Amino acid sequence: MGAAWTLPPQKVAGGSTLLPQNSTSELEFELPMSVDLQQKLRNVARHYVPHLLAVFVAFLFLHDVFGTHGFVAMHRKQQEIQKVKTDLDRLNKENSDLEQDVKNLKTDPHTIEKIAREELGQARPGEVIIKLPAPPPTDSQATKP
Repeated sequence: MGAAWTLPPQKVAGGSTLLPQNSTSELEFELPMSVDLQQKLRNVARHYVPHLLAVFVAFLFLHDVFGTHGFVAMHRKQQEIQKVKTDLDRLNKENSDLEQDVKNLKTDPHTIEKIAREELGQARPGEVIIKLPAPPPTDSQATKP
């Protein structure tokens, strides 16, 4: 390999000195640190990093389940979509029934006669219409407001 080269130490704010470190990929600078401090930082990292990672994973899980676009919200939206589809199918059927009624009222003489007899009280020549009185209300209907 080639000859190793070094850069002179560089001063930074606060009076600390950056020491150059040779590595395989690029030149790195780090603050001088005592071995005790490095060991303490490693111990703290070993102790807290798994806990922080667990909290982060738990947060992600809760967000994915209960968040704005989470499982629960998506389930509610799917139920809402199903309800709207059911309503749409019902309204389409009702619409087609009404279209058929309109067609029958325009073209079918039996339907026209039925409406004339039932709703308008008309009769054919020679027929007599007899209207019966409405039945008296029952007890359950009389007590309702």
